Parts: sequence; structure tokens; C-alpha cells
Amino acid sequence: NLGSGVGRADDGAVVFVNGAVTGDTVEAKVIKVSKRFYVARLMKIITPSPDRDKEEFCSAPQSCGGCVYRNLTRECELRMKRSYLEGLFKKAGLPEVEILPVMTVSPRAGYRNKAQYPVRATKDGIKAGFFANKTHSIVSTSHCALEPQIFSDIVDEVCRFATEQGISAYDEESGRGILRHIYLRMGQITGEIMLCLVINANDMPHRDKLVEMVSKKFPQVKSLLLNVNKKNTNVVTGDKYITLAGNGYIEDVLCGLRFRITPQSFWQVNRDGAEALYGLAKRLAELDGGQNVLDLYCGTGTIGLSMADKAAHVTGVEIVESAVECAKLNAEINGIENADFFCADASDTESIVPSVRKYDVVILDPPRKGTTEELIGYIAKRNIGRVIYISCGPDTLARDMVTFKKYGYSFGSVQPVDMFPVTGHVESVVCLTRKER
Repeated sequence: NLGSGVGRADDGAVVFVNGAVTGDTVEAKVIKVSKRFYVARLMKIITPSPDRDKEEFCSAPQSCGGCVYRNLTRECELRMKRSYLEGLFKKAGLPEVEILPVMTVSPRAGYRNKAQYPVRATKDGIKAGFFANKTHSIVSTSHCALEPQIFSDIVDEVCRFATEQGISAYDEESGRGILRHIYLRMGQITGEIMLCLVINANDMPHRDKLVEMVSKKFPQVKSLLLNVNKKNTNVVTGDKYITLAGNGYIEDVLCGLRFRITPQSFWQVNRDGAEALYGLAKRLAELDGGQNVLDLYCGTGTIGLSMADKAAHVTGVEIVESAVECAKLNAEINGIENADFFCADASDTESIVPSVRKYDVVILDPPRKGTTEELIGYIAKRNIGRVIYISCGPDTLARDMVTFKKYGYSFGSVQPVDMFPVTGHVESVVCLTRKER
């Protein structure tokens, strides 16, 4: 229950109070009773905790649920995230692992470069917002404190346009209505914005008027697209994109390189955080120009390409074919000739890479579920002496480090990076080393 204060009732039962902070004295009303715990609604703060932030972080209702640490001071949030990782590693049987203080690299607010707003019809017209925590009920608000103000301005104008033009909002229960989501991306260095409207139709009514409105009011929008999603699904986007204006992509700069971002591309939502994280990974790799680097789960090639200037060769492996094509294009855009990319499942040790090259360093950046013991065994079998593991799931990182230890790897300190301030997520990077056997 991230974001909840924890107390005890008179009968000894644990009570979770959403919005309460450790050290608060509060008045709360019990709204749910189970055998093991109670859930209560915060009614009144009698005495605030020293760890409670004195200023309101966001105007969105507490029910939005995204910013679980919105009521905490920055210092308390960082302490809690470090403590959380320490607990996970002890639970995994690695109490000896040092968890360094959490690295901060970006402001607490306004850092996200991507947003997806579901829309609904209301008595006041089309409104956008966010799904309330663990529901599909929309909390109507166009502004999120984690996102730039320009996103809110664009969302408000699109909703106003849809209302005035009589464009219906999608209804999940009936499967009817046209406009489903407003999807935005931004290049934080270039300032370029992508606006994509997800529709439950083959085309958008009044599309020419839409292009005219957007180009007049928001010249920063360099790419305007439609995405067709007519399936009854929780997945936001479908497979078909229609470009209404621009090239269908935007660009941004990361680690001194220029990258092309399509609607489908994976791109870290905190660009400054990604640059710090990848810079740290590069330092831990200790490249001197003579090493071959194997970049597994490489996405659009951002990490491997950022290391190419210090490597003899970089080989990237990624299961998503469109991402592989983007990685090849990004190498070409930046004039990088010592990198190639293959479409394969990084966890499939039979097909991930040609075996002709000896690799000195592996970069692992798996999804939240982590990697597999088969892949760790494969890395050990090939006597790859240095592994840089970048993780978005600290629990699976701890699990996988136990497996690496079994295969003879030792590890340095784990460096958490606060890529997602105010939320419950934290990225980590660690270097694992192994002498040849």
C-alpha cells in the first residue's frame, strides 16, 4: 500500500490510511475491514509529521494514485526508496550488498516527456484525465504535476475542439464513440512535440480543421498523428498510424547523440535521468576502445550507441522489430559504424547473437520481470567478465544477482537513480564481474 500511512487500531489491527504520513496525528474513518487489516479514509490532519511536505505538490485529487509520495518531503522520499531496496536485498539473501544513497538528477515536477490521457463524455463536454488507482474511472484533470504545462494546454484545446465539432468520446462499456486517448511525447532538448489521437474509427471527423487548429496554436507540435484502435482492449494504441502533419516522428538529444522517436519507440520518460543513468553505466563498463559490447534488451539502441565511441564494437539484441529498425536508423543518423542490431529474444540463448565475436562487456536492461537463469548461465559460459545490469525492478534485480553470484560473479554497490520522482518506482545500476574460468 504505497502512499498510505500505517497505524494500529485499538484492537491491534493494522490500519492503512491513504494520504497519511509517518509521524502524522490524524482523524481517519475506517471504510474497509478485513481479517488482517483495516483501510481508513483520511478526514483531518491534527498534527502534521516533520516528513510531510508543507506545500501541495499537485492539484489532482488523491484518488489519481500515481504520485504515491506526493505528501512527503523530497528527503524522506529518497530515504524510503533506499530503505525499500535494502529490505529487498536482505530478503533475497544478499544483506552484504551496499545500497548507495539515491541519485537525483531532475526536478521533482515537470520531468515526464510522455503522457496518455483517456477521455470521456461529461455533462460539460469532452474531458480528459487519468484512471483512478486500480480502476477505470477517470479522474478529470488535464494537468499533471509530473508533466510540462504545454501538455495540459494541448489537452484542453483538443477536448474543446472535440466538444465543439461534436466528436464523440469512446465509451468502454458500449464500445461506441470515436476519441479514446490523447497521446503526447516531447523532445526535452529539441522542444519538438508529437500529438497522437487514438480513435475508435478508420478516420477522424474534421481532420483538416484539427490540423489547422493545432498548427496555429501549437507550432511546437512537429508531428500530428491518428492511431486506429477499434479493439475492446485495455491496450492504449492499435497497430495503424495515420500521419496528418509532419514526418510521423520527433527527435531529441541524449548523451550527445540525436535520436528519432516514433509513437512506438521506447524512450525513457525522464530524459535527464536517462542521461545520468546511461553515463553511470558507461563509467562502470570501463571501456578503453578495445572491448566488444553486447547490449541485450537494447530497445532503440540508446545505451549501446552512447557507448560506441569507447567500444571496439557494439552488438544490440531486441525482440521488437520496429525498435531494431529504429536502432539501425539512430546509428546511421549519428554516423556510428561500429554497431549492429539483431531482432531476437534476448532470453533465447540459442539465437540471441552470432557466436563469432568474443564479448568483453554485457549491458543488461531487461523489462520489469528481469532476465532468466538460462541467459545468466549463457553469459557465464562465454566467460564475459563484466556485466552492467540496469534495472527498473529492484526485486527482480536482487533475484537475478543471487543467480549471478551462483555462477561466480561478484558485485559492487547498487546505485539507485530516482528516474521517477514522487512515484513508487526507482531505477538501479550495478556492475558484476567474474574472472575467466
